[in-house]
Amino acid sequence: MKLRIDLIDQYANNFTKVLIDYAPKLIAALLLLVVGIWAIRFITSVSRKIMVRREVEPTLVEFLSDIIFWGLRILLFIAVISKLGIESSSFLTILGAAGLAIGLSLQGSLSNFAGGMLIIFFKPFKLGDTIEAQGVSGTVIDIQIFVTQLLTANNQVIFVPNGALSNGTIINFSQQQTRRTDLTMGISYDTNIKEAKDLITGILDANPKILDHPTASVTVKELTDSGIKIAIRVWVKNEDFGDVTSAILEDCKTAFDEAKINYQPFVRETSR
Repeated sequence: MKLRIDLIDQYANNFTKVLIDYAPKLIAALLLLVVGIWAIRFITSVSRKIMVRREVEPTLVEFLSDIIFWGLRILLFIAVISKLGIESSSFLTILGAAGLAIGLSLQGSLSNFAGGMLIIFFKPFKLGDTIEAQGVSGTVIDIQIFVTQLLTANNQVIFVPNGALSNGTIINFSQQQTRRTDLTMGISYDTNIKEAKDLITGILDANPKILDHPTASVTVKELTDSGIKIAIRVWVKNEDFGDVTSAILEDCKTAFDEAKINYQPFVRETSR
């Protein structure tokens, strides 16, 4: 019984000695942790406000804020375990090996991550832009790290992987304030070309949404086996593109019917 009591006293003394020796490190680590957490929140908040004040892209603000937040947390964790006397070199080795293994298993995701970085930093488009890429088109409603979300004209959401998006061709219809609409209309060979061109020119002049500069043009584009192709090129504001295109086609049909001009059934719209 006495031996057991002596052992307990010995263990208690050893524990007390270790606790006393280790207490300064533990207190310093706790203080560093508390101060570090407060500093991380302060730095993240200040950096976010600075980026917002400088009108940085919202997606880039969120992305950079997350990088700052988690990067500082990792540094704080390493600093705390170093204060406790734990060798950080072995931990960094394990962390590096784990990172390599994760990277090899997530090569596709890393490609999308890199693509997201390129899109965010080089900004081929921004939120609200209408783009065409990877065989789909729509309005950009969200730019995430791995995917970009597009909203189509029929209210469908399309998720496009950023890896493929950044490596492919992107047509941005919203980057410029104006846009040219190209229409090709066909008339028969027995039609007076000047009369047809004058009718079309009058229709264009009467449309207030068509810009005066650059000047609209109505020209003979091609002579085919079935008829004459007339090219109509006008410049409009981006938001008026669809309305003007539809109005030109409708007004030309009405004017040609009234003038008894025979037109061919092919009407093609393209954009540049």
